[in-house]
Amino acid sequence: MTKVVAITGASSGIGEATARRLAADGHALMLGARRVERLAALGREIEAAGGTVAFRRLDVTDAEDVRKFVAAADERYGRVDVLVNNAGVMPLSPLAALEAGEWDRMIDVNVRGVLHGIAAALPVMRARGSGHIVNIASVGAHEVSPTAAVYCATKFAVRAISEGLRQESGGVVRVTLVSPGVTESELADGISDPAAREAMRAYRAVALPASAVAGAVAYAVSQPAEVDVNEIVVRPAASAQ
Repeated sequence: MTKVVAITGASSGIGEATARRLAADGHALMLGARRVERLAALGREIEAAGGTVAFRRLDVTDAEDVRKFVAAADERYGRVDVLVNNAGVMPLSPLAALEAGEWDRMIDVNVRGVLHGIAAALPVMRARGSGHIVNIASVGAHEVSPTAAVYCATKFAVRAISEGLRQESGGVVRVTLVSPGVTESELADGISDPAAREAMRAYRAVALPASAVAGAVAYAVSQPAEVDVNEIVVRPAASAQ
């Protein structure tokens, strides 16, 4: 069954891979991210392959912008079946570095961005009587490591929010949490702390392709309406993390 899927953070990494996979599966897409030129290039590739796609600039830290993003998908396609809350940042550093600005940025994007997506999509989905919210977390939602305390805290929060939403939804809206292990992406590029950046290079020596995470999202989305895949953890087979 063809679904209408809105994806945040769709310009690279897991978001881009998810867009490509779901388009190949026949779903209609609305893509959002700050880097519009990348969305445009991705959109052209998807359309050239026969997919259905639209896009708009999106800042997930702006609640009204997220509302307009979901509304644009609803207006274009007549419904929104799935929202993939994928946008995230990971500027790791030790707590002693006191990078308060980076802490705020992670909270704004990783937590508030997810809440803004839920606030935008939930009324639309409940009014229609069905929907599916997929939140991309991390193995950091299950464990904490040095330099990642705040990042992990944001992902623990996404896990808690997802479970709360599932319990409150009464089966009307399905909720899936996807927690990837080390994955090829641009997330680590934003690490300003030199020691944390070097540690992440070593940590990422074994990494999943983003397409593997996209496959997990596609699996959850493809299930029949009576099946709610609540959580998927995806790790590289050769990694202990």
